This record gives sequence, C-alpha cells and structure tokens, in this order.
Amino acid sequence: MGATALMSVSNESVSVFAPASIGNVSVGFDVLGLAVKPVDGTLLGDVVTVNATTSNENSLTVIGNFADKLPSNKEDNIVWSCLLLFNEQLISVKQTPVFVAITLDKKMPVGSGLGSSACSVVAALAALNAFYAKYHNFSFAENVVLKMTGQMEAQISGSLHYDNVAPCYLGGLQLMVPDENVISRILPSFDDCYYVMAYPGIEVSTKAARDVLPTTYSRSDVISYGQNLATFVDACHRQDKNQAFSVLTDVVAEPYRTDLLPKYKASRDYLSEQGALAVGISGSGPTLFCVCDNQKKAEQFALWLQDNYLQTALGFVHVCKVDEVGATEI
Repeated sequence: MGATALMSVSNESVSVFAPASIGNVSVGFDVLGLAVKPVDGTLLGDVVTVNATTSNENSLTVIGNFADKLPSNKEDNIVWSCLLLFNEQLISVKQTPVFVAITLDKKMPVGSGLGSSACSVVAALAALNAFYAKYHNFSFAENVVLKMTGQMEAQISGSLHYDNVAPCYLGGLQLMVPDENVISRILPSFDDCYYVMAYPGIEVSTKAARDVLPTTYSRSDVISYGQNLATFVDACHRQDKNQAFSVLTDVVAEPYRTDLLPKYKASRDYLSEQGALAVGISGSGPTLFCVCDNQKKAEQFALWLQDNYLQTALGFVHVCKVDEVGATEI
C-alpha cells in the first residue's frame, strides 16, 4: 500500500511552456505587449515542471541553455519566489500547500528584451496553478494568477508593468488598462504578419535600459505618443495593417536606448529601406524585431540579420508569428 501511494505521488506532474513576448511594441511603452512563436516550431520561451515529491521540503532544479546565467542559490531565483508567493496565496484562502519539486528549463536568454523573466514567472505560476487544479481540486482564477505574475515581475524590474507577463500568460496582442480588475485587454492582431526576432547575443538589463530614460518629456513627445498609440489601437480594431504599422514608432524609449545597442540603428535603417513594415526594439533590448507581411521577405531579413546584427555565438534569429495561446500545458 505504502509503495503504491509513493508511486502515485511521484507520477503527479505538470509542465507549462510560456512564450517570448515583445514588450512595448514600440508604440506603447509599458502598455502594449505581443506574444510570439517561431514558425519552425522552436520553443522560444521557458518550461517549468512541477512534480509532487515524497520529500518533506520543496526543491528547485534549473536546467537549459541559459541556466548558468541565473543565481546558483535557489532563494535568489525568481521561480522560488513564485513558489513562496503561490503558497502564501494558498494559505490566504484556507488551502494547504504541498511539497513540490520544481524544474525550470531556462531556454530564454537573460536580459534579451524577449520577456525572459516573464517567461519564468508565468511558466512557474501557471504550472503551479495547473498542478493544484489537476491533483488537488483547486485553482486560482486567471486574473488572480495574472496579478501574481505582475507582482513577481515588479520584484525583478523595480516597477509594476504587465506588458510582458500579460501576453506571455494570455497570448496575443495585449493592451494594459488602468483597472486592476481587468489589467489587460486583447487587441485584434494581424494574422498575415511575420515578426523577425534577432537577439544579438549580448545582455542589456531592464534596469540599465530604464536608467537612460529621461524623467520628463516634451509636450510634443506626449502628443505624438498619445496620437500614435490611439491610431494603432484604432487600426487594429479596423484591421488596417498599413495604418497600424505606419505609426509603430517609439518616442519614449528608442531615442535614448539606441546607444546601448550596437548595430541597431544601421540595421533599422537598412530593413526600413528594404520594405519592412516596421522595425523596433523588443522590450528594453537588445533584441530587434521587424515586421513583414510576406514570409519570403521575412526569411530574407532573418538571413541578413544573422550576418549583420548578431555579435556572439549565443545570438539567434527566428521568424515568428503571433502566439495566440500564451502559457500552455505541454
């Protein structure tokens, strides 16, 4: 009986994949985010597995290509913080936490501008929620989990913004709204568009990228920001692709971050001249994204970026489409 019980506990397992995302999407600083997935099926994101354990303590194992970029001490890992927060929330609603063994497969480069920390946070909290739903007949509502992801992301970056965690968790193109009961709303995206994502293989911390931004902006910049964002949102609803991407410009961050990103300006200028619908910095960089409505052109741009934008062996380029699903059990 005892052996059977131990075996059944050890078979309790849930794995969740959380995808990469483009924070800001140029035109919506801190208020727009887009989940993306490579067209070749590559898992561009993180995977977290939650296993039941017969041990009387929790554990965290980190594997994957970028595991060595994370703190060696589990208490300093954001996934461990996610577990602690999730357990606190369980206790607050009179649920009893169980001991678990968590594995983070860190496939996403740290400091890439692809929502790397959001991937870990979302995968961890979504996996824990799915684990309790599957084996303990309890789960938090989607909005509660989303709020937890925001809390964890704020712990890393120093400010509360959902532009990576929301699309990563919910999928699609997300607009953050100033209502804590709603948090974000999905916008219609453009099904025929491709997003070429080029990570040069260098690291730019979110904090460093925020530190270069001015504390105040001119009236003309404020007007441009509001007008461009409003026009983009309107164009999404009308499915006016040309209008939408014609205003995909960044007056808030890109002018000040360009110097942090070697080769960015030259690459942006070249891709724009060659017919890209839009080119921008993904999140706080250094990843560049460019938008095309033609797969052949997207693949040509990917090859060019491979040769001209990558700077280390860690760099990569993916041709992506919108990930409409977000975090998903695998």
